[in-house]
Amino acid sequence: MGKRYYCDYCDRSFQDNMHNRKKHLNGVQHHRAKKAWFDNFRDAAAILVDEQSKKPCRKFLQTGQCVFGTNCRFSHMTEREMEHLKQLAAGHGSRGPRAVSGKRGAVSEPTVEDWLVKREKRRAAQGRGSALNDEDEEDEDEKPLGLDLPLHFLSIPDLPPSLLPPPPGGWTTTVQSQWG
Repeated sequence: MGKRYYCDYCDRSFQDNMHNRKKHLNGVQHHRAKKAWFDNFRDAAAILVDEQSKKPCRKFLQTGQCVFGTNCRFSHMTEREMEHLKQLAAGHGSRGPRAVSGKRGAVSEPTVEDWLVKREKRRAAQGRGSALNDEDEEDEDEKPLGLDLPLHFLSIPDLPPSLLPPPPGGWTTTVQSQWG
């Protein structure tokens, strides 16, 4: 049957040859799926700028539905949603790094850079065979290196299967003792 190409954006596979891959990568469906994927990571300020530049969709305002859906060139945001987006954009810009309000006040959420630094420290300590200092561990649970991902990585909707973290117990492997 030959090699198969799997597209994470479109969640489909097809026979891998130059013609099929080029046809798929230049197709409208792939471009829409890719745009939808990257739109998940846009910040509130960028979304606000785009939505303010669009006129409101009359059909959506009248009926609450639009036949064009996410491909509509007009805005489907209500005034309340626009105000909420303005507050998010203003609040995110003034706080600097992400902050989560907890019971004891504002607590800084760890960034990807913090996680990478902590991960390198853990790898270096494991390579030397020594334990981390108490000040480096802080509130660190003992997790294997692949399972200590930041929580906001796990909250991404529709994560492609190739980017999902391994299950908590690790991958289940069955030993095949008989062939054929």
